[in-house]
Amino acid sequence: MSTMFRVLASRSVAMVILAGAAMGFLAPEASAQQEGRRRRGGDQPVKPIELTPEQTAQLTKVANDRKLNVDDLLAAAKTYMPSGRHDDYVLFSSGGQSGQVFAIGVPSMRLLRSISVFTPESWQGYGFAGENDPVVESLKINGKLVAWGDTHHPALSETKGDYDGQFLFIGDKANARLGVIDLRDWETKQIVKNPLTISDHGAAFVTPNTDYVIEGGQYATVLGYGYAPPEEYKKSYRGMVTMWKFDRAKGRVDEKSSFAIELPPYWQDLADAGKLASDGYFFINSFNAEMATGGVERGNPPFEAGASKRDMDYLHIVDWKKAEAAFKAGKVKVINGFPVITIETSIAEGILHFAPEPKSPHGVDVTPDGKYMVVAGKLDPHVTVYSIDRIKKAIADKKYTGKDEYGVPILDFDSVKEAQVELGLGPLHTQFDDKGYAYTSLFLDSAVARWSLGGDFASKHKEQPWKLVTKTPVQYNIGHLCAAEGDTVSPDGNFLISMGNGSVDRFLPTGPWLPQNFQLLDIVQPGTTMPVLFDMPIGVGEPHYCQMIKADKLQTWKVYPEVGWNPHHQKLDPNAPKKGDEGVTREGKKVLVKMTAVRSHFTPEHVEIEEGDTVTWRITAIETAQDATHGFCIGGYNINLSLEPGEYTEFTFTADKPGTYPFYCTEFCSALHLEMMGYLHIKPKATNAAAPASEGATTASAK
Repeated sequence: MSTMFRVLASRSVAMVILAGAAMGFLAPEASAQQEGRRRRGGDQPVKPIELTPEQTAQLTKVANDRKLNVDDLLAAAKTYMPSGRHDDYVLFSSGGQSGQVFAIGVPSMRLLRSISVFTPESWQGYGFAGENDPVVESLKINGKLVAWGDTHHPALSETKGDYDGQFLFIGDKANARLGVIDLRDWETKQIVKNPLTISDHGAAFVTPNTDYVIEGGQYATVLGYGYAPPEEYKKSYRGMVTMWKFDRAKGRVDEKSSFAIELPPYWQDLADAGKLASDGYFFINSFNAEMATGGVERGNPPFEAGASKRDMDYLHIVDWKKAEAAFKAGKVKVINGFPVITIETSIAEGILHFAPEPKSPHGVDVTPDGKYMVVAGKLDPHVTVYSIDRIKKAIADKKYTGKDEYGVPILDFDSVKEAQVELGLGPLHTQFDDKGYAYTSLFLDSAVARWSLGGDFASKHKEQPWKLVTKTPVQYNIGHLCAAEGDTVSPDGNFLISMGNGSVDRFLPTGPWLPQNFQLLDIVQPGTTMPVLFDMPIGVGEPHYCQMIKADKLQTWKVYPEVGWNPHHQKLDPNAPKKGDEGVTREGKKVLVKMTAVRSHFTPEHVEIEEGDTVTWRITAIETAQDATHGFCIGGYNINLSLEPGEYTEFTFTADKPGTYPFYCTEFCSALHLEMMGYLHIKPKATNAAAPASEGATTASAK
């Protein structure tokens, strides 16, 4: 080992202590302390470790053998989370083509949970509850099951511009759907389908008090699933943004109180709601202001060429409170049963204005004080900063340079621009910290740029305002990024996640397909220090965006509040079977099974029915211990459920194939887990004819 490292190791005792704990190679006394901490749990006080020369030598040997340097040891210490200790933050990430949401602990980068949203998932029993499964019904579009999604942008609910930890929203780009997740039990409670468009991109984003969830469009279409040929693009195609009204008390989107705003057929991209100084507005990028229609098969320029001819596209500036007033006043057009504020009404009511923005932008991000909006054009090495004060003044003074083809007024660029900051190649998205810095992903540079904000933020740092401070290389082709509480009025700034679109040579090869890579950056120190701490491959889907919330803001239930709780409705269900009330009853060809689950048996254990019966099966998990999760499955019938403590669930199926079917608990719930089973006996019709069941009789008993 080098002399420099020996000096650093001897001088930085505290660092080595942490790193030694992180690597798990301490002397027996220290290891015993660590093991004791694990057994006691993470909330117990632990005496600081004083490293001996022998322990220093041991750590040094480990570092040498594994070819580690001081930065590696520091990174390990900063991210290691001892058993029983909890992370400081939870990262909610889109799951891309998996159709799900991933919950990841930070700084450990441990995957905590995959939340099922737009794709059935058997472990959680999501979409495997028989023929009338409400999940399956919610996934249907025009009567057809669409059991996949492309989740892009999660949005945590907010109160006064801060995450409140109550709800999470996620958009499905492929199918223009919005999912609502209740963070008390981390389960999807609602899926709404946009009635105006097949697909979109700009969801989900919330207003500062979660009055509305914003769902922007993307590729222009004929609104309402209509048809028109490409030759009628300018006349018939339109963009849109939908304002989904959220009822916090019910935990649901109120579709009847929601509306949309018609937009010109540019391709609207991502949105961000104003806050504080800009509260009442939201902002949307757009590209393809050229209204290119492609058609390489016809000899036309491809979309990527036709949609990139102009130097500028249009930043959409929307006064959503004026839009809300117009909607409530009935100034709408109904398309496919949904109220839409037309372009003409938006112009007349002062709802919509444009400002030029660098071409092909992919993100608009509002600073924590709400005074500035940051836009990055993918083909421009700068980020452009707009001022809300300048925008309001330009609107009031009618500082226009003209109108677009649809009559929308275009604000003078120099009048609304605050600054432009040169960062590098392929800027995309921006996040913020508590020290007056902004962070922008650079796709082509594969780097994260830290740059200084101006205005009131200038007092928080030593750098000149609106200047590049440093860049940290990341792997690989970074798209989105996320700082701790970085979308709120009060960001934390401790950690930043770089979301890489690939991971060339980063991990063991898994075939030609490259896993996406999350990298954890330490942004605690100001100035040029911004190291990468951790690599985390994402082997499911392609995450697109994430938000990071303080863990202590989440009020997660450990068990359901009462035995017989229906998670779909978040209340006690009167149909939930109780202990002593189990059994099987018949009315004609309809059979009702009432069952309870407790370690380590189901009641009843034998269920006898007849071929052709329609069976409604109700189960209550009657335990309340935190570790008392059970499962229930019937092989051959595509039924597989998860039963958390206190949960009630129900499923229905038609017994169309006679036979003897074991059912069993799928969760390893106890030492006698394998014994937690029973039999479903489906008698063939020939047997039925010989011994028909009497009407209303009990055919199998729990007793």
